[in-house]
Parts: sequence; C-alpha cells; structure tokens
Amino acid sequence: MRRRLIQSTLAVVLVVIAVFGVSLVIVETRTISNSAQERVELEAARLASIVDSRLLGAGNVDAEVLKNQVSGDRYAVIRIPGEKAIEVGTKPPTDDVIEGEAKGEEGETVVVQEPRSSVTREVGRTLLIIGLVALLAVIAAVLLAIRQANKLASPLTDLAETAERLGSGDPRPRHKRYSVPELDRVADVLDSSAERIARMLTAERRLAADASHQLRTPLTALSMRLEEITLTDDPDTVKEEATIALTQVERLTDVVERLLTNSRDPRTGSAVTFDLDEVIQQQLAEWRPAYRGVGRAIVSSGKRHLQAVGTPGAVAQVLAALIENSLMHGGGTVALRTRVTGNQAVIEVTDEGPGVPADLGARIFERAISGRNSTGIGLAVARDLAEADGGRLEMLQAQPAVFGLFLSRTPVRKSAGASEPTVR
Repeated sequence: MRRRLIQSTLAVVLVVIAVFGVSLVIVETRTISNSAQERVELEAARLASIVDSRLLGAGNVDAEVLKNQVSGDRYAVIRIPGEKAIEVGTKPPTDDVIEGEAKGEEGETVVVQEPRSSVTREVGRTLLIIGLVALLAVIAAVLLAIRQANKLASPLTDLAETAERLGSGDPRPRHKRYSVPELDRVADVLDSSAERIARMLTAERRLAADASHQLRTPLTALSMRLEEITLTDDPDTVKEEATIALTQVERLTDVVERLLTNSRDPRTGSAVTFDLDEVIQQQLAEWRPAYRGVGRAIVSSGKRHLQAVGTPGAVAQVLAALIENSLMHGGGTVALRTRVTGNQAVIEVTDEGPGVPADLGARIFERAISGRNSTGIGLAVARDLAEADGGRLEMLQAQPAVFGLFLSRTPVRKSAGASEPTVR
C-alpha cells in the first residue's frame, strides 16, 4: 500500500510539473527572444540618435568614434548617404543573428546585429533553473508521499493486528487513535467490539465457574444416593432413595436453569409465594449426613409457616451455599433461624465457629475472596441469586458469623407496561 500511495502521489506531481513546466519553458523562451529583439532595436535607435547629433554638429562620424557605443558582442553597420558604410564591432560568424534597424533624421540607416547564441545561453540558464525547481518539487513530493503513506499505512497495520488479536481470543482494547477521522472510527468500533467480547468471555467463564461450584454439592449428594441404592436389596429403601434422587435431579435442573438465566440477565427472576419451612426442611435433610460425618449438627428454629416471595430453587441454592460455607469454615452446630422484620421474612444462618476474619470484612461477597483455599465464589453467587428475586443477602455479624437472607412477604405484582416482575 505504501508503494502505491507513493507512486500515485509522484505520478500526480510529475503530470503537474510536465504540464506547467512545458508551458513555462515556452513562455520564457518567447519572452527572452522578444527581450533580445527589443534590446538590439533600442541599440540601433540609440546609435542613430548619436549619429544624428554628430552630423548636425558638423562632427565626424567614423568607427573610432562609435566603437565605445556598441556594447557586448553586438555588430553595428551605419550607412550614411554618399559615404562609405561604417562597421563597428565584430561581425557574427554565422547568419543566425537577431537584427534591429533604425533610421536617423539625416537619412542614415543603423543596423545592429547580435548572435542568437547569446539568447540560447540565456534560455539554457532559464531551463536549468526551471529544471532544478522541478527536481526540488519532485523530491518534496516524494518525501511528502512517504510521510502520508506511513501515516495511512501504519494505522491500517495496527488495526489489522487488533482485528487479528480479537480473532485469536485476546479482547483487550488498545485505545489508540491516529488523528484520521475515518481510521479513528474503525478503531472505536474495534475497541467497542473488544469490550463486548471481553464481557462475553467474562460471562462465559463466570458461568462455567458458577456451574462448577453450584453443581458440585448436588452431584455429590446424588452420587451418595445412587450408591445407597446399589448397596441395598430392600425395595422400600430403593424406592425411598430413588425418590430422593429424583428430587435432587429436579434441583440440579433448576440450578442449571437459574445459572443460565442469571448469565443472560442477573435481574430476571420467576418469584412466587412459597412456604419457607419446606425449603429449610429439604436443606436440613440433604445436609445432615454431611454434618453427621464430621461430628457436627444442623438445626432449625424460629417462626414457622412463613410465606415468602422468591424462587424456591434459588432460595435453596442460597441456603445451600451458606450451609456449605459453615461446614467448610465454621464450627459447632449450625442453626437456621426464621423471623419476621417489617414486610420481610429473614432466614439467619449461624454457627459456633471463629467467624469471618477482620481482614475480609465486607469483601466476603466478592468473587475470589475466601478465608481458606476455596473458590471464593459461593457467597458471590448466593448474593446474585438472592438479588435476582428481589431479596438480599447480608452478613449480619462477623464473630460468630451470622448471615441473613431477606425475602419479601408481599406477592409479586406486575406494573402496568412493565416487562419484568417487581417486588413491592
């Protein structure tokens, strides 16, 4: 591209120089020739006036008197009636001369000649000057073309590299501009695309991490149920374990659907009115074997038969995250307590462990923040799930740790013209 830009610019300059240069040469040649013709005619007129003045003054007119009146390499012939012609200067060796003639008042004729070679030399000098100017113009044009080519080609190379980086999975925007509106527009579009791709990749990675974290515990529990089925021959036990396994499969399906929904729009919910006791008892039944295995207990207390607004599957996932967090980081008995505050139902999850370290504080809900070598995304996902249904998840106390899940008790109603449910 650089070569084409340089060649096209140079071609335009050469055409302009050719058109105007030839015209200038023709005009200058004619001007110089006309000037030379005028000079010899003026010289002849001047000599004629000198001869007239001497003839009128009864002076002598001869070559000795007039030799200093003829300048340069000019040749003059003065013809006076009745006298011999007077020659002044050196006669040109060729007939190629510029000639000027003048007549005096006493009837004399003065002819002045100048070799055309002098005109040729002057034309040559003029052509040399024009040629040097044209050469300088070509050099300046080449330098300008190289600069412009670099100014246009380098940004295009950068933009091509940016597009290649996007295609190879590196979505970092470059935020580089080139002071060329068209190229800057392309750079803006590429940077916007890079930011969108980065958000999409982040969402995909987040979805994968959330899915891995949220599905790990249900899959482990389901595996344990299936192992129980394979180790027993009692039809009633098989039926009971299979029923529990099917319930867990339904929960797994709900987990996947919630994760996919939240990955597209974290504020999208399918809140309904449900009984908190059912969700809490289901979580107690699921987690008791795990707590029993480490010599700990999990219990529930507080107000019974509370109705709350939310998605039962999402609430179950939030409670599962809090219970698992207490299992990994807490100690002693884990208690789930329900209470009412204003128009909200609250589920508190607490244990008898050391609590949340002071250096974590409010950052406990940030992704990748963990008190131990865990993923650090469980509480972040739980808070997202709670907020998707119009609730909220907070740490009410650090030592011992107390987490509260706040859910509205008012049924969901759609505002006129609204496309999403609003919790009032």
